[in-house]
Amino acid sequence: MNRNLIFIAAALLLWGLGEGMFLNFQPIYLKSLGSDEQQIGLILGAFGAAMAVTHIPAGRLADRIGRRPLLIAAWLMGLVSTVVMALAREIPLFVAGMLGYGLTAFVSSPLSSYVTAARGKWQVGTALSLTTATFSTGMVLGPVTGGWIGEHYGLRTVYFVAAGIFVLSTLCILFIQSQPIDGHDPESPPPPLRNNPRFMAYLGVVAFAVFAMYLAQPLTPNFVNDVRGFSLGNVGIMFTMGALGNALLALVLSRLGPYFGYIAGQAMVAAFAFIVWRATSLPLLALGYFLLGGFRAARPLAMAQARELVHQSQMGLTYGVMETVSAVIFILTPPLAGYLYKIDPAIIYPFSLGLLAVSIVISLIVPWRLLHA
Repeated sequence: MNRNLIFIAAALLLWGLGEGMFLNFQPIYLKSLGSDEQQIGLILGAFGAAMAVTHIPAGRLADRIGRRPLLIAAWLMGLVSTVVMALAREIPLFVAGMLGYGLTAFVSSPLSSYVTAARGKWQVGTALSLTTATFSTGMVLGPVTGGWIGEHYGLRTVYFVAAGIFVLSTLCILFIQSQPIDGHDPESPPPPLRNNPRFMAYLGVVAFAVFAMYLAQPLTPNFVNDVRGFSLGNVGIMFTMGALGNALLALVLSRLGPYFGYIAGQAMVAAFAFIVWRATSLPLLALGYFLLGGFRAARPLAMAQARELVHQSQMGLTYGVMETVSAVIFILTPPLAGYLYKIDPAIIYPFSLGLLAVSIVISLIVPWRLLHA
């Protein structure tokens, strides 16, 4: 394995551990600082918007100035933001740190393009899946650790401990090497992405797939808690199984290759929707959450396919555009899920299954034609 990938993997493992310690507890901590549920909803919406706006500029910058400076900037910004959240005793300062942390989502496209360039003899999908697997492995341990610290020493302490872990992660990222900036022939530049019909068609396929896979997710914790009657402790077990699925399925699906792995990931999310809809036992629902790992595993596989449709010098921008499309869907989909939930809490699952069936068929036909045109 390339030495840079080793440092990337170590940095992501530590970052996943630190982020997993506090991310799921953010709404609870916001309430302890004095926010009501409506304010918490607005803050979380602003956090999602902060995550969405930075991907395309970061991808373009990565193509122009290099990836390493942006990675270091993201790690340092995340560390400083976490320290701000740890020091905050009032809502305004905490929200400022939280929004700063959300802005670090710009790391996704430079990170993906850096890993793609550093992969050596590895396939693109395999290398990108490494980032998903290592980060998700840290996320498996984070919630349990953060919950224990919060219970014994208070949730504020969790942020200080997470910041300490982020220091170690940042030290790892400082050891990665710079990469040459990919260029193109100035006499024959590649067409802009918007003028690349193959890429734009594929972007539409991915957008529909992300929507179909995500629709059932936002309110499933409410469904298993309110409708199925499971305790918060049991729901926590489901979350842990989901994080484990994120880590393992990223590695498993990458072995199938980007094309078949992406389809298999959607099929696993369909299995999740069916299990949650019909199952009533904890083991089956935990299995459903494990299979939901196919959703996160599908992301690097989609990017690996997109990489074949664009010029190498546009890699960062390509990944940035794809991350932005996904982020917008993550912002717009929950209100629709809430509307359907109000009509009937269970209706969202057969609806999602129908969308996923269509998406799988599209993902079987369109990408194959685009990649072999």
